[in-house]
Amino acid sequence: MNTITIDDLIDKIKATDKPYDITKIMRAYELADAAHEGQMRSSGEKYITHPLSVASILLDYCMDTDTICAALMHDVVEDTEITLDEIRKGFGEDVAMMVDGVTKIGQVPLNTKEEQQAENIRKILIAMSRDIRVIIIKLADRLHNMRTLYARPPEKQRKTSLETMNFYAPIAHRLGMSDVKEEMESIAIRYLDPYGCKEIERLLDLHREERDNFIDHIVARIRPRLSDIQPEPEIEGRVKSIFSIYKKMYVKNKPFDEIYDIYAVRIIVQSVIECYNVLGVIHDLFSPMPYRFKDYIATPKPNRYQSLHTTVIGKEGIPFEVQIRTVEMHNTAQYGIAAHWKYKAGLKGSVAGEKRFDWIRQLLERQQEADDVEQITDAIKNDLAQDEVYVFSPKGDVFVLPLGANVIDFAYAIHTEVGNKMTGAKVGGRMVQFDYQVKTGDIVEIFTSGSPNYGPNRNWLEIAKTTEAKAKIRSWFKKERRDENIKCGKEELEREFKRNQIPLEPELLKDVAVRARFDNVDDLYAAVGYGGITMAKIIQRIKEEQIRQQKEQAAVLPSAEEISEETNRRSRQKGIIIEGVDNCLIKFAQCCNPLPGDPIIGFITRGFGVSIHKQDCINVINNLDEKSDRWIKASWAGVEDTTYRATIDIIAEQKSSTIADITAAIAVNRIPMHEMNMHRLKNGNTNLLITIEIAGVEQLANLMLRIKKIPGVISAERTGKQ
Repeated sequence: MNTITIDDLIDKIKATDKPYDITKIMRAYELADAAHEGQMRSSGEKYITHPLSVASILLDYCMDTDTICAALMHDVVEDTEITLDEIRKGFGEDVAMMVDGVTKIGQVPLNTKEEQQAENIRKILIAMSRDIRVIIIKLADRLHNMRTLYARPPEKQRKTSLETMNFYAPIAHRLGMSDVKEEMESIAIRYLDPYGCKEIERLLDLHREERDNFIDHIVARIRPRLSDIQPEPEIEGRVKSIFSIYKKMYVKNKPFDEIYDIYAVRIIVQSVIECYNVLGVIHDLFSPMPYRFKDYIATPKPNRYQSLHTTVIGKEGIPFEVQIRTVEMHNTAQYGIAAHWKYKAGLKGSVAGEKRFDWIRQLLERQQEADDVEQITDAIKNDLAQDEVYVFSPKGDVFVLPLGANVIDFAYAIHTEVGNKMTGAKVGGRMVQFDYQVKTGDIVEIFTSGSPNYGPNRNWLEIAKTTEAKAKIRSWFKKERRDENIKCGKEELEREFKRNQIPLEPELLKDVAVRARFDNVDDLYAAVGYGGITMAKIIQRIKEEQIRQQKEQAAVLPSAEEISEETNRRSRQKGIIIEGVDNCLIKFAQCCNPLPGDPIIGFITRGFGVSIHKQDCINVINNLDEKSDRWIKASWAGVEDTTYRATIDIIAEQKSSTIADITAAIAVNRIPMHEMNMHRLKNGNTNLLITIEIAGVEQLANLMLRIKKIPGVISAERTGKQ
């Protein structure tokens, strides 16, 4: 990949016809260059190449001067000594706000504590609602990181790819930035399932010459029939992206030969009338496939995408898709919201007046009302879903719902009171059940009750699919049925207590209510009653609290303060030296499974002795400061005749010879094998989990090195499980 320089960026700016403030952009570059001095990327390049590349991507969309400046400085507050106030004073409030917003979005890891994850999501939504340019910068930032992901370790590649697929690609989709979305997905899936992607590429390569000839032939047949249209339409042929084919083959389980829209032809004209005229020509030239026509011009997608889609079959018997759109529709389809900067005068940063961004505000409102972080993450996943259906009211109003939505979801999409008062529904003039899944083109009529006391049924929470409907149902029960909620919640808790053999203790419930952020036990009962918190979450917290109390009551070890007053005695049990403790029970933590040679630390448990962890164990990192008085120095005693269990996680090709070579490598080193579990992965490879008796990390490292050299072994790594 070519490394971009500031000279390249300035040349690119000058090549546009936009009035950029080059002096201001140069000042932003100079600040970032000085701040990042000495910092390097994983690829070995100077760090400044990254913000330059992000700015270059944004220039492709002709984003304004302030956005380019913010892109150049988007990492300085997080990674250097530069403060937000310095940026505000030097470049203005807009640039500072964008830098701050991008920094907060960068703090959205997948594997954080629940409360932190919810707070990060809230910050993202607020930043997006204040200035949509924030997320556009972040998308460019993530796109460049994906392009250079090859330089990262495999674990980081998979984690970043998964995060991109779950969050950034759906955001790009909702903003209509299809080029960004498709490139992100295509890169990410190669790291998440390299074997599946290689298989698709192999299938495409088998027919490459035939495919190119087919597309050229189709375009050649269409072009003469459209010669009367002036200016002449733009016609281009293409093959679906790897990820689009991947979804249909592996997610929808379709054979390659049954994917009808691998080939596509796009026709770009000047007006809407010409779109429909061209559609008539296409249907005259080729046979249209039934139920494969979609009019996104009359009913645009939520991200403002517009086009006519039809799947047809020619004389060759090969189906292909034809997309017909105007130039303006094409620009919106490619660049989404960023098209306003590329082709128009741009937008003001705020999305307050933009109806297309209602989904951002709705997500923010639901996030603030949610009682449980799971409701928040579900909202993100559901509301960013890429598959929608278009449903009509009897008056002809169009409602866009996620695929799988039912008539309850439709009723609440119309209005909260329509949903709360719904008594029944008709689809196409026929009465249907509440769980009927609406389809594109359905005309749905909702019947409501006139009674002021009528409300939704509790089992609607299980039937409804959209976050919006579930939130409104919970809100109704929360406000209107508190006494009933308390009664139902208490009964449900008692049933679960009995099933899980947990004694019903008032003090235990009070402690759990406080930990779940409720003022009292009745609020806890009410939340269970209206579905504000899941029963699984409550039972988990109750068990944790019960175990904590039992351990405290059965505590037999002295406190850390008492231990520190003891003489510096040492214990040599299981080959472990514990500072200041003699004759105590020692056990190895199963979360990290330390081996001789690993840096270790001890944790004083209540009633169960000292638990030995690796110093880089996630539980140590998360609790070292919070429970500092219970952590104690520990080291290996160097005992030679002690063995420990370790588990190796191996991915290998599905070959009996490979598996035999792995077990032989273990046997030839005279290492006892305690257990082996094996199962086949979806991509045809085999996953082996082998638990062995090992003397220490050095012996384990030598064994894993031998295993990795075996032909057919894809990866081998140590796990934290016993």
